[in-house]
This record gives sequence, structure tokens and C-alpha cells, in this order.
Amino acid sequence: MRALIASGTGRYADPWHPFTRTSPRIADVLSDSGFDVTIDDDVDRAMRSLSGIDLLVVNAGDPWRAEQPSAAPSEDSIHGLAAALERGIGVLAFHCAVASLRDYPEWGAAVGAIWLPGISHHPPFGQTEVTGAVMPDGRQVRDLTLADERYCRLQRIGSSLIVATHAGDGSAEPAVWVREVGPSRVAVDVLGHDERSYDSAGHRSLIQQLSLWATRGVQES
Repeated sequence: MRALIASGTGRYADPWHPFTRTSPRIADVLSDSGFDVTIDDDVDRAMRSLSGIDLLVVNAGDPWRAEQPSAAPSEDSIHGLAAALERGIGVLAFHCAVASLRDYPEWGAAVGAIWLPGISHHPPFGQTEVTGAVMPDGRQVRDLTLADERYCRLQRIGSSLIVATHAGDGSAEPAVWVREVGPSRVAVDVLGHDERSYDSAGHRSLIQQLSLWATRGVQES
């Protein structure tokens, strides 16, 4: 199986998320799961390069936060993502991917939640307790503890199966969810602020579980 990681640089970079350090860690996890992994640090180019890709991984920031306006993606890029979703690509979206790809009409509906500036927030970075639930294939997501951020008050879009929660800022919030969008399977993991998150063995195991589910690499119960 082939995986392509769209890693934030340029207008998809920000001062808070070290994509150049976290994307190689994600690649290592996926390689251990049997994927042939490529990292593309041009996000819009990656969307034009999805033919033959089994798993699209988005680890990129908000392109609308840039102080200076930047060019929108080409129609080829927008069509590339739409066509991949229509054919049934697997998708794995990390952390601030819920604030990314804002120029792509299908993205928000695909991942099932978006970050709303001024409303969505997170408590200070620190120890995060994650409580697992059950995947659609019947497999349990294990509880884990890791150093990370806890996203709160995301705007949810459509229905998703929440397979892990964190304590939020006073009440439980979704940490990981999965959904089917037409023929595509989408897994969203809003953990992953920096490399410390990927140093967690429990988080790496979760990523393997999500990636294999998204690509139908795990035989369902």
C-alpha cells in the first residue's frame, strides 16, 4: 500500500507546529505498518499526485492564517482531492489538519469537523489522558497518556464515530473519530501537536490501527 503525507510548508506552515519533524515520525509508523511512504512538502502539489495512492495523510496547518494573502490552489489540485475521495482513497488527518485545506470544498465535509478561529481552543500543552472506545471493526482503541494539546469546541460536520476522547476543558471532547464518506474511509486524530506526541508508543499503535482501518488493511470482524 502506498501512503502520501502532505506536510505543511509555505502557506501551510505556522510557528507552532514542527511539521518537518512530525511528518518523518508519522512516516516511520506507517512504514512499520507496511506502507510505502512518500512525504511531499508541497501540500497543493500533493493533491495533484493522488493517483495510485491508498492513504492520504494530511499533517499541515491553516493556509488562511498567513499575514499576506497567497494564491489559492489550482483547479487541478482541488479536482485531485475530489477525485481521490470519489474513488475511495483512505484519509488520515492529524491535529491541525482540521484547520487546513480551507480552499478545498470537499475537505471539511470529509474530515467531519473544522477549527473555528475565536471559538475553538485548547488548554495549555501538557499531559493528556485519552480514553479509547471501539472501532467499527470491533477492535478496541486502548487508553493512553501522552504529552499533547487537547482541541476543544471544534465545529462538527455530519456524523462520525468517536473512537477516543480526552478530558477537554471541563468536559469530554473528541480526540479521534472515523467516518465513511462515499467509498472513502476517513480517520481524524487531533492529537499530534509536536514530536513528543509521536514519542508515545500508545499513540503510534493508534496510528497504525487508524491507517489500516482507513485502507481496509484490517479484516473486519
